[in-house]
Amino acid sequence: MGVIGAVWGFIGVSLVLGSAIYRMFDMAQGLFSAELTWYQWAALIGNVFFMAYSEGYKAFQLGFSPRVAARLRYLKENPAPLLVVLAPLFCLGFFHATKKRKIITYSLITGLVLLIIAVRMLPHPWRGIIDVGVVVGLGWGLISFWLFCIKAFTSEHFPYSPEVVEETKG
Repeated sequence: MGVIGAVWGFIGVSLVLGSAIYRMFDMAQGLFSAELTWYQWAALIGNVFFMAYSEGYKAFQLGFSPRVAARLRYLKENPAPLLVVLAPLFCLGFFHATKKRKIITYSLITGLVLLIIAVRMLPHPWRGIIDVGVVVGLGWGLISFWLFCIKAFTSEHFPYSPEVVEETKG
């Protein structure tokens, strides 16, 4: 049952990230048919580098990806019916997580929803400039997630915390 939960969690998280990349890529593609000014090109290049570093490297590679891979490994080793059925939500930290992790997860989701609403109001080409950077960051994130999952399931020791409830009890 643990393997089923881990596979379901991996597929679910991959689908969430992949779906976001697909939707954003579709919107970002329109940017390249427009004529951009020099400062719009500068904003595009700067945004791509900023999002690669802040979202791809700092947020995903250093935080999200190893933690979610650790939660997948935890799920494989500690299957429970609710965790298996809701594996993607468990892996993302929505429940059976430390209080701090749940606060961060729910705050982050709320902030992202508000940011998405704000970006949708931007005129063309600025929305496309933002979207391209987001695609780069999410793409980096998805790849780092897959690589951390490989490491989590092929290594004897995986030194990252799944931040589950039991760790706070002692």
